Amino acid sequence: MERRFELRMDALLEECQVSPALFHGMTERLARFIEPFAACLERAEQKDHALIYVSGLVSDLDRKNTESIAYRHDRDRLALQRFVGVSQWDHEPMLMQLAKQVGEELGEPDGVIVFDPSAFAKKGSESVGVKRQWCGRQGKVENCQVGVYMGYVSSKEHALVDVRLYLPKDRAKDRAHRAKCHIPKHVRYQTRHKLSLEMLQQKGELLPHGWVTGDEEMGRSSRFRRELRELDEKYLLAVPSNTLVRDLEVARPAYCGTGQPPKTPFVRVDRWRENLRRSAWTQVDVRDGEKGRLIVDVASCRVVAKEGRRIGPEEVLVVIRRRGDDGTVIHDYYLSNAAADTPLAEFARVAKAEHRIEEAIQRGKSEAGLADYEVRSWQGWYHHQTLSLMATWFLVQEARRGKKMDTCHHDSPDPRRPRLVAPRRLRLRWTHAHRTRTHTATGTKPTREAISLETA
Repeated sequence: MERRFELRMDALLEECQVSPALFHGMTERLARFIEPFAACLERAEQKDHALIYVSGLVSDLDRKNTESIAYRHDRDRLALQRFVGVSQWDHEPMLMQLAKQVGEELGEPDGVIVFDPSAFAKKGSESVGVKRQWCGRQGKVENCQVGVYMGYVSSKEHALVDVRLYLPKDRAKDRAHRAKCHIPKHVRYQTRHKLSLEMLQQKGELLPHGWVTGDEEMGRSSRFRRELRELDEKYLLAVPSNTLVRDLEVARPAYCGTGQPPKTPFVRVDRWRENLRRSAWTQVDVRDGEKGRLIVDVASCRVVAKEGRRIGPEEVLVVIRRRGDDGTVIHDYYLSNAAADTPLAEFARVAKAEHRIEEAIQRGKSEAGLADYEVRSWQGWYHHQTLSLMATWFLVQEARRGKKMDTCHHDSPDPRRPRLVAPRRLRLRWTHAHRTRTHTATGTKPTREAISLETA
């Protein structure tokens, strides 16, 4: 290993030293954390099961399913499985409570709401919503379930706040599948965009925000962008490189004197980008990243986009150029209904927030068992997902508390309190998501200079 990488690894491990004082009283804090969520449940045993299950999700179990959690806490496995898989309790009030807490603790006027579908590979076809469809985790069409997640990002932190299971059209019409998986009668086929809009309308007011963003799957739909405009939402949505746009800032072709005056032809956004002059790019520093300062180049232009025969209203095309981990130059394309004079740094900030939800989903999978469920029914899937989102939110709160080095639940941080440092031989290695948050918090100076993309 090169010396510079060894130094960087040592710096990261140094940041991962955890004070034992941070864990003092964690069990009591978890019990208090569960109380407002458990209040949504009717029976005492359900409240107890909720606490046990979330405790297992935030534990160090390798496989965080009901069986492992029951054994860890010496509980009846079947009772816990019934609670998650078949027990009749409404998960929606818990998700409302979750969104309320996230909005109150992380909310900022310029916060960003992010939508992102995420797939869970599954064997067989018995589980609810499973079919062969695109699985982003494996990068191919695979047998999987797809959840559409709603996340919230501010300068304070980022967290998942809601989720919807995408039910493919053929599965929604399959009576045998509906009966076997106990899909409620009122549930009908909805696109992933409709599911996103449903979450936005239900919980958007609880999350102070100035932007809505999402990946290419969200942005490619002109109808979705139109519906966001109708809701008076300001968006910056990623679009594929083959999206057709007409540049409104170039001179029109010469008029020959007969017929309709010619218009600028539509071009793919990647072709438009290839013709940009070097002066069209503006360098933007979007704060420290995990591997040092993150510098991107941004260009924008007023355009109208075309999808099929539909030509949309005026939007802003934003192109962000960045360097990947392997050194290659990556171009991301976005469409926005923001004002054309919006600062490019603001577009870059929101685009960075769009990538945060991927970190949040990975954090849920690696730290709170988001993908470790073994249920097949509709309610079982939602029950596990809801409890996992709650567990992830608890870990976010613990991480924020750890950054302040405050060992008291309610007291303000005391700079005079001595900091306890674990011995070097007992260093604890966090997951990738934890390393990212710890590095950002400590403000460690980067070990390398920022790389400009000017000559890329």
